[in-house]
Amino acid sequence: MERKYDVIVVGAGHAGCEAAAAAAKLGASTCLVTMDMNKIAQMSCNPAIGGIAKGQIVREIDALGGHTGEVTDRTAIQFRMLNRSKGPAMWSPRAQCDRPKFIWAWREILENTDNLSIWQDQVVELLTEEVTNAACGDDQRSTRSLSSPHAEIGNAAAGVQPHRVTGVRTLLGMTLLAPCVIITAGTFLNGLMHIGRTKIPGGRCAELPSLHLSESIARCGIAVGRMKTGTPVRIDGRSVDFSLMQQQDGESDFHKFSYMGEARQLPQLPCWITYTNEAVHQRLRAALPDSPLYNGQIQSIGPRYCPSIETKLVTFAERPEHQLFLEPEGTGTNEFYLNGFSSSLPIDAQIEALKLIPAFRNLEIYRPGYAIEYDFFDPTQLRHSLESKLVDGLFMAGQVNGTTGYEEAAGQGLVAGINAARKLGGQEPFVMRRDESYIGVLIDDLVTKGVDEPYRMFTSRAEYRILLRQDDADARLTERSFRLGLASQERMDHWLRKKQAISEIEDFCSDFSVKASLIKPGLQALGSEPLQRGCKLIDLIMRPQLSLSSLATFIPTLSHKLQAITDRREEIIEAAEVRMKYSGYIRREREIADKIHRLENIRIRGRFQYESIQSLSTEARQKLTKIDPETMAQASRIPGVSPSDINVLLVMLNR
Repeated sequence: MERKYDVIVVGAGHAGCEAAAAAAKLGASTCLVTMDMNKIAQMSCNPAIGGIAKGQIVREIDALGGHTGEVTDRTAIQFRMLNRSKGPAMWSPRAQCDRPKFIWAWREILENTDNLSIWQDQVVELLTEEVTNAACGDDQRSTRSLSSPHAEIGNAAAGVQPHRVTGVRTLLGMTLLAPCVIITAGTFLNGLMHIGRTKIPGGRCAELPSLHLSESIARCGIAVGRMKTGTPVRIDGRSVDFSLMQQQDGESDFHKFSYMGEARQLPQLPCWITYTNEAVHQRLRAALPDSPLYNGQIQSIGPRYCPSIETKLVTFAERPEHQLFLEPEGTGTNEFYLNGFSSSLPIDAQIEALKLIPAFRNLEIYRPGYAIEYDFFDPTQLRHSLESKLVDGLFMAGQVNGTTGYEEAAGQGLVAGINAARKLGGQEPFVMRRDESYIGVLIDDLVTKGVDEPYRMFTSRAEYRILLRQDDADARLTERSFRLGLASQERMDHWLRKKQAISEIEDFCSDFSVKASLIKPGLQALGSEPLQRGCKLIDLIMRPQLSLSSLATFIPTLSHKLQAITDRREEIIEAAEVRMKYSGYIRREREIADKIHRLENIRIRGRFQYESIQSLSTEARQKLTKIDPETMAQASRIPGVSPSDINVLLVMLNR
């Protein structure tokens, strides 16, 4: 059988869900292919969304009209704003979610999205057609199957003929045709799980891997590599002595992920903290010879920032203990996730070691931790639209690009879905700058620098952190998304009302004069230095120990102004306050970003034969040829391309 669509999305993880929803909402007839409809948007590891920099990504997805933030709020069972002790550029929302409810919330959205079909099956083959004489604009081409078992996986070979996508073929024998295909297969591509010396093919525990698809993609000249990740044991809460652990409750203020919708609806549950000890470490060390990480069984690279417990013992041998977080998987289950104990050691070693922790002395587990190796594709072979440079119409998003994390995947999926739909309409790609979003930083890092380990977003990766706060994602992206046709009119009106309210508060604080004698008692009560003379209210807001809410206690006019805000009062007050307190820093960072835009506006793709420019360093010639940067600014960010190399290119352009 054959079915025809505009866009086919392969894989229904976090990237695939956002990609399929975005493409369909933009008018493309879309088919989402998943191996199991009951595992849509499965949280394969930690049942949590957000965290340092990741929370900012989710707020950006929401501002653009994606659904991850909305689903998180609907299924959150604990919410916290991380990094509150630091400045607002570092504040990062994070939520524990009910894992089963998260799946069904996403499925409800997808099944009720116009233009979107779901097909439960496994894609085994990418269908393409060779584009002959592409450089000359010759439209002659020949369709061919890429499923030959004799083809080899490897790096792009010289002389590989350009291709364009025509569709996919599935395990059930279906041929799904489309001019755009988005690969979001996560850890399933030739997935191999490791528990001690035991190796089991699989994309997740008890789920089959996706075979042959990587091979068909590689035969188009796309470079394939291997990466590793891991996950901890899942614990039966009935076997845990919670009285021997430290309870960590969530927060109940106004913060949430989505700028739309209601506050958290589910019962809020605590997490629990405990620690390993020297007896635990001795048992784990005894099992290291059977660890696939150290006996040569695993050759691929894992995430350095999220080490397994055995890696912690080797790397931080001097530490007597390591902190562990026990996190609930949902409101209707006894299953708990043990954060901090990712492991691929034998099952007996994992259980026996954990039983040496007092709270776990009667431990029962649902399943052990394991490591998993999987295929990924070199992201430097992608454009900023996440379309392949080698295969026209082929987009990639998520862990197949060498990233890790639900949030990074969802952000890429949203961009890939948008651009697949726009390609069909002959429109310019949707690309976000590094000063516009963390998603823009993520994608630019991938396509410009590539990856040598699973990529995770951190605030330190963004040079414009003050411009990319979690509180202002709607200010940065909603209007642009509305112009794309993704953000709804309701969302746009929602933002415009908030924008107006923020502006009115700022104008009021800039114009309102405060008399020194009248505010003196209030400042003393708040522990702030009294005024020597009157000033504008905004000058008081600049003081770190003062806030709009605290000052409103002593300034009736301000109190009336704030009370007049009837919708999302706390959110609007916080946004206005941050903008005023950090206005100098925001302005300075904006000026720096605007200077860099000059290089962003210099288009250089196709203007140089880098290998022939002898005044460039050898490394620069090689890197520039491989990446083929779109702009001068992108070229300047390529590792190995020095400022002097950029100057050479600028001089040549002037000539």
